[in-house]
Amino acid sequence: MPTRSITFTALDGVPEIQPGDRLDRVVVDALEHNELRLQAHDVIAICQKIVSKAEDCYVRLDTVQPSARAVELARLCEKDPRFVEVVLRESSEVVRCVKDVLIVRHRLGFVVANAGIDQSNIEDAGERVLLLPQNPDASAALLRDALQARFDVPLALIVTDSFGRPWRMGVCGTAIGCAGLVSLADMRGRPDRFGRPLRITQVAVADELAAAATLAMGEADEGRPAVIVSGVAPEMFVDGIAATKLVRPVELDLFR
Repeated sequence: MPTRSITFTALDGVPEIQPGDRLDRVVVDALEHNELRLQAHDVIAICQKIVSKAEDCYVRLDTVQPSARAVELARLCEKDPRFVEVVLRESSEVVRCVKDVLIVRHRLGFVVANAGIDQSNIEDAGERVLLLPQNPDASAALLRDALQARFDVPLALIVTDSFGRPWRMGVCGTAIGCAGLVSLADMRGRPDRFGRPLRITQVAVADELAAAATLAMGEADEGRPAVIVSGVAPEMFVDGIAATKLVRPVELDLFR
């Protein structure tokens, strides 16, 4: 993965996204607003929230009837039982539930607080919640294909979200969808500087780019949900390697 310089450029001028909006057109308009054009081997990092908004991944809480299990967990974590019910519907397992904390295994495999369901930076946040995209890898592929056709150069696309991490404070940008990029680079067998073969090293390329891109996006009211990443090594651009490669299989989870 040789590279000496990678640049991250957040796009200003992205409007509030509504259900049904074409994100490829949104990105093209933002590029024109910023007087930029996508170049060969650029990576476009898009925050999950605008993907979910465009795909209408909203749930109104007044339509949710909490189950007995949701009511039980809501007492423990002191959250709205309707919110907890939506979390359970998006989850395959409850990992931890204590006051103010509900950590689950999302149906896509991510271990994350509240199944990634959010109420920040959405209108009518008291009345509805926003889910993760149904299939973030598919969302990434569709958007990447549209932009690649528009600019006629090889591109990659990452859908980012901010996850908390065990044993570390604070959230960090994470890739939940990926297209056109080696999301996980296997370095095993390559020699180190002294000729010793690497035995376990695999590099979470998409996560590392997502984390840096999220710094450029911001986490509050910045309004910059798209970042252009330039300088990634061309050999990292490979089709068919999704972000699901980054999810540790349950059988390899040593902390269950």
